[in-house]
Amino acid sequence: MRRTDPEGHGPVRYGPPFPDDGLPLLPELSEVLAAAATRARTEPVGGGTALREAACGYWSRRGLAAEPDRVAVAPGAPTLLVALTAALGGDVLVPRPCAAWWAPYARLLGRPVFHVATPAECGGVPDPYALLETVRRIRAEGGDPRLLVLSVADDPTATVAPPEVLHEAVEAAAGEGLHLVSDETWRDTVHDPHATVVFSPAEMLPERVTVVGDLAGALLPSGWPAAVARFPEGAAGNDLHARVLDVLTALGAQVAAPVAAAAGYALAEPEPVTARVAAAVRVHARVAAAVHAALVGAGALALPPRAGRHLYADLSPLRAALAPHGVGDTQELEDFLAGRLGMPAPGGHRFGDDLAALRVRLSTAPLLGGTQEERARCLDSPSPWELPHVQRALINLRSVFDDLRDDAQRWEPPR
Repeated sequence: MRRTDPEGHGPVRYGPPFPDDGLPLLPELSEVLAAAATRARTEPVGGGTALREAACGYWSRRGLAAEPDRVAVAPGAPTLLVALTAALGGDVLVPRPCAAWWAPYARLLGRPVFHVATPAECGGVPDPYALLETVRRIRAEGGDPRLLVLSVADDPTATVAPPEVLHEAVEAAAGEGLHLVSDETWRDTVHDPHATVVFSPAEMLPERVTVVGDLAGALLPSGWPAAVARFPEGAAGNDLHARVLDVLTALGAQVAAPVAAAAGYALAEPEPVTARVAAAVRVHARVAAAVHAALVGAGALALPPRAGRHLYADLSPLRAALAPHGVGDTQELEDFLAGRLGMPAPGGHRFGDDLAALRVRLSTAPLLGGTQEERARCLDSPSPWELPHVQRALINLRSVFDDLRDDAQRWEPPR
């Protein structure tokens, strides 16, 4: 990709950080971790029995039955995806755009990665017709497509795939014999659970779907790496589980005992954890809605955010206003907005999008304050978006995009 090699612009080493929640750590989690701090050992490869049983309980409460011998735990979802990609072999397909960490790990293993267009109403899943055409083309060129990675609650687009759209994509993948990895890291961050249905591909195609969830999505801070995988039923699922454990063993991918204790506590979902998750979702949902309104009001294009702590915007309608600032591609857009907003604004090229398309992911966490006290006030307030420091951050963001809108209108040719 053009302009991604200079210092500070590399596609991997300088890729976008995981969207942090920007909120104080839950005290009960700190206490559990501290109580286990004297345990110098690590968990067994794939996780100890207690941690795997906690993961089974977590999935069972979401309608996905699981057994401990079909579960693996690793220090972060990227490690699990590396192991799955290595174990399955073949070429990898991902939606365009997709989470920034999906493609680099396949390329690290020397596997080709093919991006597939998404439907208009959501990201995270491929358009079924585009998927079929991509698979046909790969095979015609001598490739071997085997793995499709998708996400029902998506980073970067912050959308949730409707069940009917997901069903069509899963049906197309099954017809082509692909194995699916469903990244469900963000499923517990849906902004309006009563109006949004989160449906796992594992409920549709249980024998060909491995579910992966990074606990940093909702349950743990990103600095405490832990992720869980649920493998398919049957002989093929058992074989895949065994091969993944082999790869994790070779990588030395074990979770530290104190982190495992915190992960087990979070997966059991006691009241302090569920209350914190609900509060964090409420804060980010309201702030994301305000950011979305500011973007759309300035003339940008963005699907309404439905999950997570971020949203994805297309600034192509503002291209004329951006050009005088030297912005002609997404790397230049990333640099420009990061300077103007005072916060990271990774361009769409980080997520497999076209470098020429002016798309960007904006996170809500930087808008919640710069100190622990300000962030704590966001949790305690019934209307965090009305707090003075959040208002100041939103006003600054609106002013940046409103200035671009005004400039774009000045550049419009007379009617």
